[in-house]
Amino acid sequence: MDCVKVNVNVMVAEPCHTRFAEQICDEIYRSSLERKTGIAKRTPEYISEKINAGKAVIALTEDGEFAGFSYIESWGGKSFVANSGLIVAHKFRGQGIAKRIKEQTFILSRKLFPDAKIFSITTGAAVMKMNYEFGFRPVPYTELTDDPEFWKGCQGCRHYDILESHDFKMCICTGLLYDPKEHLEIHHPGE
Repeated sequence: MDCVKVNVNVMVAEPCHTRFAEQICDEIYRSSLERKTGIAKRTPEYISEKINAGKAVIALTEDGEFAGFSYIESWGGKSFVANSGLIVAHKFRGQGIAKRIKEQTFILSRKLFPDAKIFSITTGAAVMKMNYEFGFRPVPYTELTDDPEFWKGCQGCRHYDILESHDFKMCICTGLLYDPKEHLEIHHPGE
């Protein structure tokens, strides 16, 4: 597949970007099928809620075409923040856009929830590599949030039965955690 090389702007999503919610959901779902990974399905309403709350990052071309997305969610009384839903549209892959989105999502998480532990669960090697670069470390699920509402979000995943059968303490995904108390200063990748 040929990549289209264009200038892409990565920014905190604004309410006007909710028009991309359905496209974002379609891209996440299509990617999970292609990669045979366990990405949980999301609805356009859920994505719009994250955008309207200022808890999402979007990548758009100079012409306003959707190129990528990610969002954050707080759990456990805001002591945990999940970085989720990282996706890059097919024709823009291979250009480093995912890393730029991840960086902005991380910075937004630290800004909105400076004392929270940030976590991610993923099956993707590229996402794991990016997380390591940002100071995340692999952890057992017992170090992640125990908020049942977070784990309900996994119900749309094809591997949910594995998670449920292990009492939400193990699954196919790797748990990754960034604990700000383990870092003397905020890590800003790229500086």
